Amino acid sequence: MEKGEMKILNKGEEEEMELQGYRLCRWRLALVGFGVLCTGGFLLLLLYWMPEWCVKSTCTRTTVRDAEVVLLRSTDEFRRWFLARVRVMLAPGSNPFHSLETQTTSPLSSPSSPSSPFSSPSPSPLANGHTPHPSDGSPAQELIRRFSYYQPTQIRYFTFHSTKYYWNDEMQNYKVLNGLEDLEVSCSTVHSEHSAGLTRNQQEYRRLFFGVNEIAVKVPSVFKLLIKEVLNPFYIFQLFSVILWSTDEYYYYAVAIVFMSVISIATSLYTIKKQYIMLHDMVAAHSIVRVSVCRANNEVEETLSTDLVPGDVVVIPSNGTIMPCDAVLISGTCIVNESMLTGESVPVTKTNLPNPLPGEREGADSAYNAEEHKRHTLFCGTNVIQTRFYTGELVKAVVVRTGFSTAKGQLVRSILYPKPTDFKLYRDAYLFLLCLVAVAGIGFIYSIVLSIMNGEKVKTIIIESLDIITITVPPALPAAMTAGIVYAQRRLKKIGIFCISPQRINICGQINLVCFDKTGTLTEDGLDMWGVQRVEGGRFHLSEESAHKENLVKSQFVACMATCHSLTKIEGQLSGDPLDLKMFEATGWILEEATEEETALHNRIMPTVVRPPKQLLPSQPDESAEQDMELAELSSLYEIGIVRQFPFSSALQRMSVVSRTLGEKCMDAFMKGAPEVVASLCKRETVPENFAEVLEDYTKQGFRVIALAHRRLGSKLNWHKVQNVNRDYIEANMEFLGLIIMQNKLKAETPGVLQDLYRANIRTVMVTGDNMLTAVSVARDCGMIPAGDTVIIADALPPHDGQAAKITWRYADRPSRTTRLEEINISLEDEGHAEEPKTQPLYHFAMNGKSFAIIAEHFPDMLQKLVLHGTVFARMAPDQKTQLVETLQGVDYFVGMCGDGANDCGALKRAHSGISLSELEASVASPFTSRTPNISCVPSLIREGRAALITSFCVFKFMALYSIIQYISVTLLYSVSSNLGDFQFLFIDIAIILLIVFTMSLNPAWKELVSRRPPSGLISGPLLLSVLTQILICLGFQIITFLWVQKQPWFERWTPATNVCNHSNHLNVSGVNTTEVDDHNIQNFENTSLFYVSSFQYLIVAIVFSKGKPFRQPSYKNWPFVLSAVSLYFFLLFIMFHPVEGIDEFLEIVCVPFEWRLKVFLIIVVNAAVSVLVETFILDIILWKLVLSRDKQANYGVTPAAPTPQGVIDMQAYKCLFRLCPRKTTPKARYRHLAQELSLDPDWPPNPTTTTEAKPRPENGSVYDIITHS
Repeated sequence: MEKGEMKILNKGEEEEMELQGYRLCRWRLALVGFGVLCTGGFLLLLLYWMPEWCVKSTCTRTTVRDAEVVLLRSTDEFRRWFLARVRVMLAPGSNPFHSLETQTTSPLSSPSSPSSPFSSPSPSPLANGHTPHPSDGSPAQELIRRFSYYQPTQIRYFTFHSTKYYWNDEMQNYKVLNGLEDLEVSCSTVHSEHSAGLTRNQQEYRRLFFGVNEIAVKVPSVFKLLIKEVLNPFYIFQLFSVILWSTDEYYYYAVAIVFMSVISIATSLYTIKKQYIMLHDMVAAHSIVRVSVCRANNEVEETLSTDLVPGDVVVIPSNGTIMPCDAVLISGTCIVNESMLTGESVPVTKTNLPNPLPGEREGADSAYNAEEHKRHTLFCGTNVIQTRFYTGELVKAVVVRTGFSTAKGQLVRSILYPKPTDFKLYRDAYLFLLCLVAVAGIGFIYSIVLSIMNGEKVKTIIIESLDIITITVPPALPAAMTAGIVYAQRRLKKIGIFCISPQRINICGQINLVCFDKTGTLTEDGLDMWGVQRVEGGRFHLSEESAHKENLVKSQFVACMATCHSLTKIEGQLSGDPLDLKMFEATGWILEEATEEETALHNRIMPTVVRPPKQLLPSQPDESAEQDMELAELSSLYEIGIVRQFPFSSALQRMSVVSRTLGEKCMDAFMKGAPEVVASLCKRETVPENFAEVLEDYTKQGFRVIALAHRRLGSKLNWHKVQNVNRDYIEANMEFLGLIIMQNKLKAETPGVLQDLYRANIRTVMVTGDNMLTAVSVARDCGMIPAGDTVIIADALPPHDGQAAKITWRYADRPSRTTRLEEINISLEDEGHAEEPKTQPLYHFAMNGKSFAIIAEHFPDMLQKLVLHGTVFARMAPDQKTQLVETLQGVDYFVGMCGDGANDCGALKRAHSGISLSELEASVASPFTSRTPNISCVPSLIREGRAALITSFCVFKFMALYSIIQYISVTLLYSVSSNLGDFQFLFIDIAIILLIVFTMSLNPAWKELVSRRPPSGLISGPLLLSVLTQILICLGFQIITFLWVQKQPWFERWTPATNVCNHSNHLNVSGVNTTEVDDHNIQNFENTSLFYVSSFQYLIVAIVFSKGKPFRQPSYKNWPFVLSAVSLYFFLLFIMFHPVEGIDEFLEIVCVPFEWRLKVFLIIVVNAAVSVLVETFILDIILWKLVLSRDKQANYGVTPAAPTPQGVIDMQAYKCLFRLCPRKTTPKARYRHLAQELSLDPDWPPNPTTTTEAKPRPENGSVYDIITHS
């Protein structure tokens, strides 16, 4: 093993990382300690901010196996560094799944034998500087004592993001222990070897490796959070600035900065602490329960759920429980509410894991996998509502995963350790600050050289040169940048949107795609019955509102509605799929199930029985007075027993049941499902000729249509044969019964909001855990998929029996108008034709979660193309929702996510902007929570985000100009050994800057969502040009002022005796100047002139940069800003033209002739005119051109709204400018590149009824070759 090796951790997984091994080096530690002392602790801060530097400066490289510290680096686009300390644990064995009782390890045997992959040799008790021995009384120590004839084994591990990684000698790498799945056991092995339970010793031994079964969310102390927050580089710089100002006796502004910082830190701490507490409470609510565990000696004992380990066998109580772990059912049946995972509050029936007989195992006995066998797996956090058992047998499950390895644990980890959200504004802000630091560096050197040449004292040189840095990089910048976000947060709160991550508000301004959950978000919960359309004799009847009629009660149509479902009774209430529930309720029938007592008496399952209420049955005529009453009652009894169910399969798109009517000899088969599928399995003569037209008519209206069919089975088919008959035998030669039309009602606000987003060039995508057909129907109904567009479903199949993975393309329904898909192109407008509308994409892709996972694994390049037009993603698991968001972000979309369930948590956290419509689990993960339970909050949030983003640009530009203006003033004054006075600084920093910054951020959002987006970063042509031109303008006018005042005939070096004001008779001024000695040479003509000009310059750039329409309300509607600016203008003009002795003394201003004051006023007016002219009439047109050209490329497929009269003028100006300076732009975002490529691809989109296969191609290094064939 090489010393400088690098290992890959979690290869191919989402958390893939590079890993390097290091061991502590004493002389390097000593050297770093000395450096920390010499730098006053700054080096320690630097190492805290940079984990890579910390490890490399204190450690030396070693093999990963012998490492004391591991350095981790993520392989994603963020390339983040982490460090973790390697620890050593002593255990009596080396593999958690070995049985201590059966181990043959002797004291002399090697602990690192091939059968012990997790072991390490233990040459000495203090190997590698570790102290591996646990303290007396620990579980490990107790086990070692109990099994003293074993040699204790060293187990090396480290903990990262709540997951333990153990060293594996076989792999020569660290590996996570997930649970029973690590053994890759087959289904039959689960029954034969893991169904008996563990002994207490085995349980304790495994707990050493898997830890306590608890999802522990530790709430950090306020002190820890405070330290973490205060060590932010910005706050450290503020602390440095405050110390420097205090040294220079500049206390007032220092106190103001400290006050603002304290408020900012306190607010941040409160928010973070509240978030931790909410998450802790959510997780802890049901994390510890009492469970019954089966021991290896057939005993059942009570224990706490925290003691469970993989391999334990738990008894599921009949009255239900909240699952504390992931477990696989090995006996009995459970009805489970999995809304915590799926968001769909539909009870799911879980059956025991199949146990193939020895002769049937070939091909059928696959390795257990929680995802593949999810119909037999009870997931942590889900609610077991009730259980069913037969002949006194207990309902048992084998624990598969515990703690953070469970489904719920992974969900909590995704919330605790989210990937950082990359936003160009913040990256550009740091780059911009680096530029300011470079400018400050020039000023720093200039100041030192000038001070040395002038023979200044050392203390003065140090303070003045460092002061230049605090002037150029404004310490108030974080507070100023936060102001706009705080105001936006307050406005959001007023409309019922609450925010726990304020920095995300800015990112909302860039959103150009929004993913919506369906159930409870776009639609009301569940479906409503619209009507039925029966078929008799191969012809459709007229549609009817209900089948709840006396003349239909004994019809096969109603019998199918009453029996073909998976409903069950829970605590006396019918429960199941909403569609099944509505369908059964529409019949008015009664469902009865066998009780637990009845079931326990029989060896076979008692059938569920359905029957109509007596009042619905047709009345029996009195045939004779002497008729026996009991016989009459029997003849009027009509009930149907459900003998066998073939559950709904999304792959087959149908379900069926075998039933028997009381008194009948033959059984009946009923089927319901997707109309096209059901019709294809029926006799042709029973399907109406106009079936396709009727179906299309309903689907175009957005209805969910279900077809029903029936078949009378032969009399030879008895109960026993039915239990073993093949599904395909039953579901053939059916008779078509008709259609059920269901309505998934949209929330009233949904279509209008989606239309607003459409007009604003914002894409909408549906991502749901619900059925594909329902999702497509709802997407059409709400306008997400326009009426004339085609939906292509991508059905993917994994590699099987040597065949490659493949995708089959098919229509979701027949398109409503004929379109040649080969001719469809994605229009990427040339900039010279900006006013022409774009061609709409006429196709949308839809896929389910299973297909999404296969395509992501085997067709990664195609996945990016599919998401470009993917509109419906159905049956998506929580981690797949997160993966979809990441895929969309991977092609440079700014993604919003709106959902309401805990299953949306990961996606809500990962999206650039997650909006939860629930105040429960989802709100913990989501940056935004809306109290309005509909999607109307989405446009409001985007509008506020755009306003906050523009405000951030305005504030950042203003603060940059403020720094540079003050920097120019100070640099010019340094050349004459002068400076601005303390109270001049104070007046500028507090009276002008802070007042303007905190009021210019108050502009509310524009009242409607426009089709343009603001720029995403500061480092863009228009914004940089804007800042640079204003810097040059301010520099020019300050230099003019500085040189012009020195050319005045009355100019002389100012002294307390100087009185040039007597040259003017236009003003009443105090004739006597102060006689105090000015040590710092503050009072002089250059200082006074530059103070006046620079003070007005701050106000000029504030007004120039304070943009309004189209993202914010105009500045004149922001009355605090207008009042502040007008007041400051008035005050400055007043002290300039009517000096007041007290104010002049306070601000250390000297008296200058009236003529010079007029000249200064002229300079200010010209400066204002030039600034406004350059910013408004030149830069805004250029900015508009660049933003427009970007958005024209970015948002293909969306017809822009009609331009306003102002927009027409802007368009004409834009076209003129385009003709003057034509340029060909290349799209920067990846999705635009893909759109360009696909517009030229004649084979895209794939034609329905074709198949796309993945073929290995090792010869050219490419993994797969895409082959499309019919």
